[in-house]
Amino acid sequence: MKPTETETPIGGLSFKSRRRPLIVKKFGGTSVANIDRIRRIARLALASQREGNDVVVVVSAMSGETDRLLKLAHQVLPLPEGREMDVIAATGEQVTVALTALAIQAEGGKSSSFLGHQLPVITDSAFTRARIQCVEQGPIREALARGQIAVVAGFQGVDPRNNITTLGRGGSDTTAVAVAAALGADVCEIYTDVEGVFTADPRVCPAGSKLKSIPYEEMLELASLGAKVLQVRSVEIAMKYNVPVHVRSSFSEEEGTLIVPRDKMLESRRLMGLACEKGQVRVELIGAECRPGLVAELTYLLADLNVSVDMLCHSRGAVENPRADISFTLPEGELRRAQPSLEQFMGKLGATGLQISTDLAKVTLVGIGLRSDPGIAARLCRSLTQQGIHVSGLSVNELRISCLVESGAADRAVCILHETFELAGEAPAEPLASATPA
Repeated sequence: MKPTETETPIGGLSFKSRRRPLIVKKFGGTSVANIDRIRRIARLALASQREGNDVVVVVSAMSGETDRLLKLAHQVLPLPEGREMDVIAATGEQVTVALTALAIQAEGGKSSSFLGHQLPVITDSAFTRARIQCVEQGPIREALARGQIAVVAGFQGVDPRNNITTLGRGGSDTTAVAVAAALGADVCEIYTDVEGVFTADPRVCPAGSKLKSIPYEEMLELASLGAKVLQVRSVEIAMKYNVPVHVRSSFSEEEGTLIVPRDKMLESRRLMGLACEKGQVRVELIGAECRPGLVAELTYLLADLNVSVDMLCHSRGAVENPRADISFTLPEGELRRAQPSLEQFMGKLGATGLQISTDLAKVTLVGIGLRSDPGIAARLCRSLTQQGIHVSGLSVNELRISCLVESGAADRAVCILHETFELAGEAPAEPLASATPA
């Protein structure tokens, strides 16, 4: 990248200055799984710095380390307190961040490591799933000014009471994008064990092809619906602050997938890809008393339990039989937490039954303008039905069409829909040159 002219706000005024390009590079657990791989990312970071860039590296714990730490906690206490869980879990990144800084020094570079509380990365107090409120950039700026590569621990932060917090699974993605947003970075590069964002998981659908670029909105849908390339919160932050994100492989020199604002796309695909979430449960409240605010009451109840629901459907009976049926889906792992409250809610509404269907999967087609073209949903249902796959639920909005199928048929459904909509054959969207990292 070449030096760019930027506007720096000082005392309420903006002054133009010449600065070196700034790149944030995030490396996940597989990328730092052993010393050889840590040495490799140190060389990648130094190569980028020698090309004239300021470089910030964000690292996760070594592959499997967080699981090992949490398993230890559960051996001591089956249901450990969230605060102590975060103290334990955050130690994984503490090891990796120091090893990465040392590896950079061993390669002849200069570096400083920073834990979440040392910057600090300020979060709320929702232990094990905290949300970032702000990132102090002073220590990173000072390190960069000294010619160092700043190495930041992902996944962790500190709340206003100085408690260690963690950001949930995939939280290092969120750390990286939040740091990039705070610093006004030119790009945030997410290095992972896949080569980018695909039209479908190639392990499920071999025909899945890599996208050259994708708008924030569609990436947010894919991330929230089972595509495990990026954590949802990281995409939200990137979209809010217009941070270009480049998803690429740690083990290949190939270009990955750019995630950029829609107006940076030279040519946009209508359909972007497919996502699949297995382990879904459908809950049906049958014969509930029909009254204003019924659905709102239910959604408030589930929100208080931190239960995420989807595919919510509300149907009312005839005038002479003012009863309502409500159905929705939720992850199987959240059913146990929600069921007692749902049974109480059912009694409160005088519902005649609570029906729970398990072993389901949600398969979702992501694109743009999907609600305004009903033919797409019809084609989706027809193609699955013709292949003997029963669609037991459907949800449509402008960016996605989700269908509910049996878990055992989910992988086949993804392959059928990928072929039906010719996702591998659509011309990939190219970003404008200004959005492409040099």
